[in-house]
Amino acid sequence: MADKTILITGATQGIGKSISNELLKHGTKLILTGNNKDKINKLISNNQNPRIEWIQANFSTEKNIFNFIERIKNKKIDICINNAGINIIKPIERYSKKDYDSILNTNLKAPTYIIKEILPYMKKNKFGRIVNILSIWSIISKVNRSLYSMTKAGLSGYTRTAALEGAEFNIIVNSVSPGFTLTELTKKSLTKTEINTLSKEIPLKRFANTNEISKVVDFLASDQNTYITGQNIIIDGGYSII
Repeated sequence: MADKTILITGATQGIGKSISNELLKHGTKLILTGNNKDKINKLISNNQNPRIEWIQANFSTEKNIFNFIERIKNKKIDICINNAGINIIKPIERYSKKDYDSILNTNLKAPTYIIKEILPYMKKNKFGRIVNILSIWSIISKVNRSLYSMTKAGLSGYTRTAALEGAEFNIIVNSVSPGFTLTELTKKSLTKTEINTLSKEIPLKRFANTNEISKVVDFLASDQNTYITGQNIIIDGGYSII
């Protein structure tokens, strides 16, 4: 993978950060995004690795998405990890138009527009690896997560079609659906008691560590994966099968 260029969206923290650290081990060039302007500017200022390029990208509006597309237009991207996503937790009747637009743009439109942009190069090059980061809420659901489940399920369907259209060009497309994972956000939003209570509901009795997600993504994005395509790999410690 050393000669490949990889785009990873939402790479400043959590699973996205873990994925970027994993893939950086291969000597690849990474194009990484995050939506916090101050944080990205600081990362750009402190970056001493010529193989890393940071781009600030907030995908909550179509204008922002197309601005980002313009930024990557001439970049030859071999591998794409669509990880950026947001969740807005509300009952169905309380979602506003702004909520709809924000979550649809970030979780569904952004990754699909990005794939649309990079596919021609991958087809010409007869090589491509795409991994879309979904969630267990793409296959099961929970109250107050209607929009999140809708967007992740939609991206799952898109993944399968993209896999079919890319197959003859050696473009392999899959998705990964993490369950409860110990990210910085999880630790901030849940107390230790809440984490322990939820852990008891998981057959493996614990949350995933971010590297348990990133290692699967690493394999799916690598040359080692030559035959798995159009699949949604669920990494949830057995939660979705009980």
